Amino acid sequence: MNISVVIPLFNEEESLPELHAWIKRVMDQNGYTYEIIFVDDGSKDKSWQVIETLSKENPCVKAIKFRRNYGKSPALHVGFEEAQGDVVITMDADLQDSPDEIPELYQMIIRDGNDLVSGWKQKRFDNAITKNLPSKLYNWTNRKISGIQLHDMNCGLKSYRREVIKSIEVYGEMHRFIPVLAKNAGFSKITEKPVQHQARKYGVSKFGWNRFINGFLDLMTITFLSKFGKRPMHFFGLIGTIMFFVGFGVAFYLGCSKLYHVFNHLPARLITQRPSFYISLTTMILGSMMFLAGFLGELILRNSPVRNHYLLEKKINL
Repeated sequence: MNISVVIPLFNEEESLPELHAWIKRVMDQNGYTYEIIFVDDGSKDKSWQVIETLSKENPCVKAIKFRRNYGKSPALHVGFEEAQGDVVITMDADLQDSPDEIPELYQMIIRDGNDLVSGWKQKRFDNAITKNLPSKLYNWTNRKISGIQLHDMNCGLKSYRREVIKSIEVYGEMHRFIPVLAKNAGFSKITEKPVQHQARKYGVSKFGWNRFINGFLDLMTITFLSKFGKRPMHFFGLIGTIMFFVGFGVAFYLGCSKLYHVFNHLPARLITQRPSFYISLTTMILGSMMFLAGFLGELILRNSPVRNHYLLEKKINL
């Protein structure tokens, strides 16, 4: 199979028929073998009924429905698990991503040998203050921290070599950082393609301002896990050891100073009356706690058997 199109959605009943027809037309024109995997993230409208109708009309339509709303990352995760195409393309269901981009996204993987191609919405039709400006700042921060030179890392329109999506785990809200996950998994051929961005035709945006705060925190998480996820002692142990010896050094100095004054019959304050003593004591305690955190982290190694456990209600053609 040439292409798997994975489409997470939440309350998008109006746009689904038009999106399906658009994708089908592009696939038929280019002679691709394909599958469309809709992942209904607990929609409360008639999105699932629309998908059921589409699956009867087109056997290439497959679908998964969550019992409740989990978020985009879990939706992508289960979609990636089911995808069988040589190239996997993701796009949003709100018609802001153009299926006409699919052929070139496919060729950039097959012909050019890229592992991941991310869309770049150079001209956006979103609100300039509430979305465009924060998005530019957000992507600039991502580039500086991750080292991946993408202008629009959070663009929903992306294409992947199948090996990429089978090698990464998308959980929490990590869909914003799939290129970072791919890079950490050893896939270095990551590039971008300017894509057409369209104004939303139906419904309203499902994302608010909190996505920027959560996104920054997730970036910190993924940066830390990528460097120290399998060796937490290298981070916590190092910091803890430094803090402990700094505190111990200060306490040792205070003790030696006290003894010097006592043996030379010089006036001296009690050690417990000196603020530096309590600072050194606190530093040693915190250093010990950090070292212990690193040791426990080595035992746990962040392996959770239920990280990607979701309640699936229905499937179609899977």
